[in-house]
Amino acid sequence: MSKNVFELKSKFKPSGDQPGAISALVSGIKKGDKYQTLLGVTGSGKTFTVANVIAEIKKPTLVIAHNKTLAAQLAQEYRDFFPNNAVHYFVSYYDYYQPEAYIPHSDTYIEKEAQINAEIERLRHASTQALLTRRDVIIVASVSCIYGLGSPKEYEKVNFKITKGTLMSRGDLIRALVRIYFKRTNADLTPGLFRSLGNTVEIMPVHEKTIYRIEFEGGRVGRIDFIDPVSMAVIRASVDVFYVFPAKHFVTPEDDRKKAMETIKSELAEQLKNLEKEGKALEAERLKRRTNYDLAMIREIGYCNGIENYSRHFSMKLPGEAPDTLLSYFPRLEDGSADFFTVIDESHVTVPQIRGMQAGDRSRKNTLVEHGFRLPSAKDNRPLTFTEFEERVGQVVFTSATPSKDFELKVSSHVASQIIRPTGLVDPMLTVRPVVGSGSYKGQVADFIVEAEKAIKKGQRVMATTLTKKMAEDLSEYLKEKGVKTEYLHSDVETLDRITRLTDFRRGKYECLVGVNLLREGLDLPEVSLIGIFDADKEGFLRSETSLIQTIGRAARNVEGRVILYADNITGSLERAIGETNRRRNIQLEYNKKHGITPKTILKKIGDITDTMENERSRAVSALLALEGDVNPKQKQKLIKEKISQMNDAVKALDFETAAIIRDEIKLLTKK
Repeated sequence: MSKNVFELKSKFKPSGDQPGAISALVSGIKKGDKYQTLLGVTGSGKTFTVANVIAEIKKPTLVIAHNKTLAAQLAQEYRDFFPNNAVHYFVSYYDYYQPEAYIPHSDTYIEKEAQINAEIERLRHASTQALLTRRDVIIVASVSCIYGLGSPKEYEKVNFKITKGTLMSRGDLIRALVRIYFKRTNADLTPGLFRSLGNTVEIMPVHEKTIYRIEFEGGRVGRIDFIDPVSMAVIRASVDVFYVFPAKHFVTPEDDRKKAMETIKSELAEQLKNLEKEGKALEAERLKRRTNYDLAMIREIGYCNGIENYSRHFSMKLPGEAPDTLLSYFPRLEDGSADFFTVIDESHVTVPQIRGMQAGDRSRKNTLVEHGFRLPSAKDNRPLTFTEFEERVGQVVFTSATPSKDFELKVSSHVASQIIRPTGLVDPMLTVRPVVGSGSYKGQVADFIVEAEKAIKKGQRVMATTLTKKMAEDLSEYLKEKGVKTEYLHSDVETLDRITRLTDFRRGKYECLVGVNLLREGLDLPEVSLIGIFDADKEGFLRSETSLIQTIGRAARNVEGRVILYADNITGSLERAIGETNRRRNIQLEYNKKHGITPKTILKKIGDITDTMENERSRAVSALLALEGDVNPKQKQKLIKEKISQMNDAVKALDFETAAIIRDEIKLLTKK
């Protein structure tokens, strides 16, 4: 593993409450404190504080966020702070996921349905490979990090090293690749595929979009080059050595697979006896048929739909034993204790999520087992319990503006307060206005439009929060009709689309963003000067004291930040949220006055993790045009005709990605 050095890059130095918080947290970690809390208001630079802590303690770090959007933002921030270290993004790779379930009262079986995002799967592999090969690693993850992932020992054991000059034939390499789940193709390479031509094998590993070209000479590896997959230009020539990791996280050697099939058969026989004793003939027949079919598929092709339900057998774990997860890939000391640092961001939301995952999963699995759809071992394909999670994460720092009194503040040996913002920014001005219109006042929507237009004229952005997704979508459409460039954001929007919409919002493509609870924790949007909280007096989760304070905090990064709370009644949550916001505001105002600080809006580079994920097409076009070189007008017209023909051929072959690249190339050629 590489030397554990974290190089923090920033033009800023810790200020305000940050130096004290950094010193206290580092001291607590060195003393061995299990839990600490960083209570930091929005805009106080909690991420910068944590980055300084990471740089000082020099340990691999896991940062857990409660949703994919926030995780993406944090990953980008940590990449900016640690450009020379390995910062990775690990979230669920499903764009759509419908788990297998059975509803007894209506006798309805719902088959598992999933749509996997290949780009996110690649990033997951990059995360695990970094953890196994170096120590200067920061993984920013969603709560998917507590779900089963496959044994890191098997994953690491079957990776192999290819060294220039080593004794190996082309056939040896091909067989080795197939054993670790790479697939052969004669077409273009994508992660997890390889192709062979003559004495050359080309591989695209699962963690990056680079082609590894291996040439064989006389039964040995003669040359290794790294190739750009679009331009086919050599990125690194004559490489001496590289490692190939499996194309899947779940890796099972042939002998272990045979043993697993035997233990599955034994469990099936035992469960059939139990069902027959209970008089469940239908359930017994169903289980027998389904399990035998799965065993036949595993025997013939090494895989079956729902194979994860047999994961306990393949990993050789005992009934009830915790599954391997991303946490299993982090380093441990000889005594088995964690040799890494964990940060739980927006802990007041993230901790309850982690705590609740296992119970919901178990309830669904119990029903499937009871009615003969799955063997009891399917229940061991599960997320970690909270106790198991606590045992595996080592030392933890919770970060939140509103940490829970029932857990985070209760278990923490130290609470570092970070109320003062280095920028001098204060909590936003609060105004309470009626929901329902009366007289000349037209109600919350009409009032918000008037206030939004004032902010937009100044080049600022505005946000509105509603109680439901439908309300968010309807309000978004209504605002568009009124001439406000608006987009909505909620959990039904796909992962990468959420990130893109937030970036477009900051860039000014949209003037207003409407959401539900996605606009609360952690989103860093300094351009926002106005937030409208609709129906603020509807007491409940989305209008609790914690939720209101978090939403108000989104306007605390702009010097003109203000929040309008639309409410006909002042609830207890509203009263407490207003009181706490004004308390924090007064502390900052006093600090500014004492130190002669004039608040300034935060200036932050607009960029997101998709900058490195979604621009392949534009890079491909540029690379191809560079290869065409300078051409005279006659040659250019001929070249454009050839490109049009190539584009049409690609469409006929249903290769729309290639067609799109050629189409964009034609546009640029025409402009030139």
